[in-house]
Amino acid sequence: MDPAPFLGESAALATAVCWALTALAFESAGKRVGSLPVNLIRLLVGFLLLIPLVWIRRGLPFPTDATPAAWLWLGVSGLVGFAFGDLCLFRAFVLVGSRISVLLMSLVPPIAALIGGAVLGESLTPREWAGMSITIAGIAWVVRERRPDAVEGSGPPALRGILLGIGGAVGQSVGLVLSKLGMARYDAFAANQIRVLAGIVGFAVIFTFTGLWPRFAQALRNPEAMRRTAFGGVFGPFLGVSLSLVAVQHTEAGVAATLMALTPVLILPLAAVMRRERVSVRAAAGALVAVAGTAVLVS
Repeated sequence: MDPAPFLGESAALATAVCWALTALAFESAGKRVGSLPVNLIRLLVGFLLLIPLVWIRRGLPFPTDATPAAWLWLGVSGLVGFAFGDLCLFRAFVLVGSRISVLLMSLVPPIAALIGGAVLGESLTPREWAGMSITIAGIAWVVRERRPDAVEGSGPPALRGILLGIGGAVGQSVGLVLSKLGMARYDAFAANQIRVLAGIVGFAVIFTFTGLWPRFAQALRNPEAMRRTAFGGVFGPFLGVSLSLVAVQHTEAGVAATLMALTPVLILPLAAVMRRERVSVRAAAGALVAVAGTAVLVS
């Protein structure tokens, strides 16, 4: 008998909760100091928190026992997922808000399915194609909604923000597939250390070549932004990403991705309570349709 039944599914649900909380925190912090500094700072927070946890769990503060193959796949996964995917997502937070940005992340399961087909030779059934169509329809229904508080006038959210949100979904999808290849039976929290470290290196390179280190130093001097970034760092790269790897390790990637896609539904009541944001019937319906589509995709 499985000593920990539904461990993967439970971890995926917990991941969805963590990501809903971090989306709100990072949107607010990013509007204060910019999305790039927030990206790097939250990775540093996550990495520092992972060191004592992994040390207690495994007796090693760093993943020095990982194989070269694990370092390769997990490192590339971190670069794609954090340095590219989250770079796009965090900018989308600033341009179109956390609610729509996270809703666009509902594209992760269908994109992951397509990438899995290309990389692993998996074929898509008619039901899976139907699931992707439903997911995209739900997202399009919400994205086309006209909101009085939209960033650019009273029209639909900025196209650039939507494209960046889609880029974030692509980055996370590729990162999940590569993480699955790199983990095998390796500890999920130690694997997350490798991914976060790769993300830190990626952003350090970006900051160096774009001359953004003064902006990073300025962000560190903003107490309110740092509090929100630290909060997001705990529930994002530390808990959220680690739990997502536990989920992928202990259940099918499609099932994990579907449960993690509940984030846009969970963020609706959080946004209403924490931000007093009005959630329209259309937004709620579109979010539920998008998640229903991901459920059809992997059922």
